[in-house]
Amino acid sequence: MNVSASNIANSLGIGSGIDMTGLASQLAEAQFAGRNARLTQKSETLERQISLAGSIRSSLSQFASALGDRLRTGDLAPTPSITNSAVAKVSAPVGSQGKGIYSLEVTQLAKTQTMTTPTYDSSTASVGAGTMTIRFGATTNAGFTEDTARTPLELTFAPGATLAEVAGAINSQNAGLSAYVAQTDAGAQLVIKGAEGEKNGFVIDVAEDSAEPGLSSLAWRPGSDPARLVQASADAKYTLDGIARTSASNTIASAAPGLSLELTATNVGAPATVTFSNSKPALISVMQDITGALNEIVGSLREAVDPKSGDLARDTGARGLSRTLSGLGTIEIMPNAPAGSPRTLAELGLSIGRDGSFTLDTKRLTEVIERDAAGVSAMFTTGINGVFSTIDRIARANTTSTDPGSLGGSIARYQSQAKTVDRDLEKLTEQMETLRSTMVARFAKVDSKVAASQSTLSFLQSQIDVWNAQKD
Repeated sequence: MNVSASNIANSLGIGSGIDMTGLASQLAEAQFAGRNARLTQKSETLERQISLAGSIRSSLSQFASALGDRLRTGDLAPTPSITNSAVAKVSAPVGSQGKGIYSLEVTQLAKTQTMTTPTYDSSTASVGAGTMTIRFGATTNAGFTEDTARTPLELTFAPGATLAEVAGAINSQNAGLSAYVAQTDAGAQLVIKGAEGEKNGFVIDVAEDSAEPGLSSLAWRPGSDPARLVQASADAKYTLDGIARTSASNTIASAAPGLSLELTATNVGAPATVTFSNSKPALISVMQDITGALNEIVGSLREAVDPKSGDLARDTGARGLSRTLSGLGTIEIMPNAPAGSPRTLAELGLSIGRDGSFTLDTKRLTEVIERDAAGVSAMFTTGINGVFSTIDRIARANTTSTDPGSLGGSIARYQSQAKTVDRDLEKLTEQMETLRSTMVARFAKVDSKVAASQSTLSFLQSQIDVWNAQKD
């Protein structure tokens, strides 16, 4: 054995002087090195593709969600105002579009029936026992017209029932009535109030227990005790645009398209004017935000599908989204818009350059808003048509894993491929370990034979040395 080989053998270990286990591991790794490198590189590429496609899809979904939240606040619709704020509070229902000018004259507010009972010493005074039946309808001191479509309220009181217990029983039924005990100079009185509206008046019939009389004192019918009827029920009466109308409530949810009213006072002979102001600043702001968000998404897409460096260069989902966004400006998002009203984002000043980036012509947008504020505002709702529904549909389409032409389909495909690569790497590791174990076993046998040969050579060498010594 030459000097260098001996040094190596001595440094590797005991036995034959060679690290058979280490040598087997190195040879097994070398056997599978090429395939292992290819699978590892493929796994890393798939991880980058999944991450990048997921990031773009997430940005698109977040954009759609944020846009929906913004539109639900209703700050983009034309806002109503009234010249006499004491007469009514005006507002626009969320998702509605109001326009024009309205004249409002309120001649009567809706009222609730308010009535009292005779006086008692205190709220704990006994009122007797029996059954109280409350019937509903148009009620005044002159007469009662029952609303037969409404079920009467029936209450039963046991002996010892108090005035306070009667109030509690009425309140517990949630029948549109409220009651409380008022402590007056004359004594305790039960006050009963109905809901707003003429048909929400009421009368009280009593069938008292003869063994525990007194409950009949609470009964009331028109004309029986005029002083107990503090206020009769009534509908609101108002004129909007010269047309007389009535309402059971002072709160009128849809008095006109895009207009809700809460009547607060009368203004007989002095009509107030309701007008709508356009939301130009808010509309310009949201369009600028939309343009910025789209450019962020398009910028990420442009890098992702770059033919030379993009991880999604050949990805059908990413390229499909790029094509969809490149045509966004010309998509008719308001197919049912009135003639002359905008139907596309391009009509609002959104344009797309050759590189796919978006720009906003605020001058054109301003002109469209000033010409047709209601038409522009109509495009910014959460309904089935408009800017939000269009963006939301694009976002949802790219979350669908069953569509191979969407980002969701691409991610599902990459994830499936990544699982296959992981299984191949696990299988490769098992094969490499099997080869290593086999080679270790084989090298162990060789090692023992080499060790035995070395032992024999050492014995012979020692004998030769003895013989040589004897000759000398």
